[in-house]
Amino acid sequence: MSEERYGDVTFKGKALTAVGPRLKPGDKAPDFSVVNGKLEEETLAGTRGKVRLIAAVPSLDTPVCDTETRRFNEEAASLGADVVVLTVSMDLPFAQNRWCAAAGIQRVRTLSDHRTASFGLNYGVLVKELRLLQRAVFVVDKADTIRYVEYVKEIGQEPDYAAALAAVEEALAR
Repeated sequence: MSEERYGDVTFKGKALTAVGPRLKPGDKAPDFSVVNGKLEEETLAGTRGKVRLIAAVPSLDTPVCDTETRRFNEEAASLGADVVVLTVSMDLPFAQNRWCAAAGIQRVRTLSDHRTASFGLNYGVLVKELRLLQRAVFVVDKADTIRYVEYVKEIGQEPDYAAALAAVEEALAR
């Protein structure tokens, strides 16, 4: 049974339950199994050797998730080839593909956790009542160690972009 953390996440001020561990910097990044836009399995191990900025979002079809993913797409251009930016949601891969095409997203890889919620459960961002992911940002270094974590308590709020990007730069310098 996965750990449940009631009140760790809210939606419009209403307390909800996050399922899975609450990760912290220094933890080994858990692997996960998600699906890309071609319905192929992807894992954390598939990006080993790169710095990973992983953004968990509830749904790309919402204003805050749209803004966040566009922002990280813009920032990704200056991060270099040693950084991979991933956005994970429960959206179906077909919806992610359609959204990315309409939004002009080319530098962020969108991944779907809809099949097994592997990412959500392993990273502690599965919202039990909604079966969506809590907004969160993780920076994982080349050796699979978590260097930065932000669990955004209110689903409708944006993450701290500057802190996440600073953590990416710091991980690159290691």
